Amino acid sequence: MSAPANPFKQALARGETQIGCWMSLAEPACAEIMGTAGFDWLVVDGEHGPNDIRSIRDQLIALAASASHPVVRVPIGETWIIKQVLDAGAQTVLVPIVETADQARELVRACQYPPHGTRGVGAMAARATMFGSTSDYIQTADQEICLLVQVENRAGMEALDEILTVDGIDGVFIGPADLSTDMGFQGDSTAPEVRAAIADALKRIKAAGKAPGILGVAEESTQSYLEMGAQFLAVGIDVLILANHARALAKQWKEKAKS
Repeated sequence: MSAPANPFKQALARGETQIGCWMSLAEPACAEIMGTAGFDWLVVDGEHGPNDIRSIRDQLIALAASASHPVVRVPIGETWIIKQVLDAGAQTVLVPIVETADQARELVRACQYPPHGTRGVGAMAARATMFGSTSDYIQTADQEICLLVQVENRAGMEALDEILTVDGIDGVFIGPADLSTDMGFQGDSTAPEVRAAIADALKRIKAAGKAPGILGVAEESTQSYLEMGAQFLAVGIDVLILANHARALAKQWKEKAKS
C-alpha cells in the first residue's frame, strides 16, 4: 500500500484556487468543527498558536474525516520539528521566515527520505503509516509531501527569485503582517508600498511555476489578494471569527435590550 495521495498538492499543481482558513485555537474539537465548514484547506498553526506535537497530532486526527486538507505550520524551519509533524501524519508543511535559497533547499531535504533527503526513517511506528499498515510508505511518501515556504521580510523578498528556483517547493506564501512590519509599516499591510511588494511577489511566484499564497483577514484585503492571483488563499482566522462574531452578537442584543 502506497502513501495516500495529497489532494491539496494535486490541486496546486493543476492551478486550482484553494480557499482556506487559519486555526489558532489549538483544540481538536475546534478543528473538527472547522472541518465541517467547507474550506479546501485549514492551517494548524504551530508558530503563533499554543500548539505542541501532541495537539498538532490530535487536530490531524480530528480532521481525518474532513474534506478540508490540513496544513501544518511549524514554529521554525528545523529538521527535527518537520520530522515530527510528518511522522504525525501531516502531508503539507508550511515553514515561516524563509530568507535564502540554501535554507529552502535544506527544508526540501528535511521533507524527503535518504538518499535525497534527511528525514529519519521511523514512520513505520507512527501515524503517518497508520502504524505500519501502509507498507510502501517510505518508498512513496516523498512525492506526496507538499512544502510551502513563507517569504515575509525584506531579506526573503530580495532572495525570492533564487528561492523560486529550488526544486521541491510547491508554493510560496507571503506573510503580509511580518512583511509590512519589516518594511516599517508596523503591520499595516494596506500601505501602498506593501501592496505593491505583495502584488509583485505573487506575480513572480506564479511566473516561476509555484503556487502563490497569502492570508487576508479583512474583506477588502482578501479580495485584493484574490485579484492579484493568490492561488491558496486563507480568508480568516478561527480566533478572530469567534471573537468578532461574539462581540457583534453581544453588542446587537445589548443595544436592542436598551431600546
